[in-house]
Amino acid sequence: MSNPPSDPRTPTTADKAVELLRLHTDPALLTVVNVWDVITATVVAALPGTRALATASHSIAASHGYPDGEAIPVDTMIEAVGRIAGAVSVPVSADLEAGYGDAGETVRKAIGVGVVGANLEDQMKPLDQAVAAVRAAVAAGEAEGVPFVLNARTDAFVKAGDRPKADVVADAVERGRAFLDAGAACIFVPGKLDESTVVQLVQGIGERRVSVINVPGSLPQERLAQLGVARVSFGPWTQRLALTAFADFAVSAIRGGNLPDGVRALN
Repeated sequence: MSNPPSDPRTPTTADKAVELLRLHTDPALLTVVNVWDVITATVVAALPGTRALATASHSIAASHGYPDGEAIPVDTMIEAVGRIAGAVSVPVSADLEAGYGDAGETVRKAIGVGVVGANLEDQMKPLDQAVAAVRAAVAAGEAEGVPFVLNARTDAFVKAGDRPKADVVADAVERGRAFLDAGAACIFVPGKLDESTVVQLVQGIGERRVSVINVPGSLPQERLAQLGVARVSFGPWTQRLALTAFADFAVSAIRGGNLPDGVRALN
């Protein structure tokens, strides 16, 4: 007897958005490795255990010769994230910085190239402006028929300066709650956070509603999961890791060294 035919249905953009949202609310911590081009995306997507990908705006900008901070033209960024989304079958969340002056339109463009979620920075702008950007991004997804998964970012810790830690946590919680009320799925709070801070953020914003970045010296992923964090990503650090290895090899090669054993062809 022949085997029954496999389901030929290819997941739609909306299907991938639904799956990405499920991954954020699932009890298991969602780990997304940040990529910056098609080859990094396809390598990571092919690895066992990869459930979704995230892009890193800093890394994409650097690979195109631009500094971070929306210096890269928005259409260049959209083309880059679209090439990544089109090259893999897993859901892709894009780092769209602060929305390039029009969060709604930028999200609409991102959905058009297959992206189903995004980071959106508040840059500690007045809260009403930051909330309006979140609402515009969410509305763009609704207009396109895609339950877009917004990982709304607050820069409370990034721009904390020498302010008292309690005030910074309070800002992050206030903004996080406001962004959730405006339709965000998760709240991204980048920074090197200790355990007590993570506990306060989860208690204030909600269990399975906080997203953090892994930097050198961060809490172990196992502990983040136990504390109720929804998602962990790595931002530009994945590119820095790759470039560190590349630079170290280049130094060795210039001094007469050979390629190390264990180099694999991954493309």
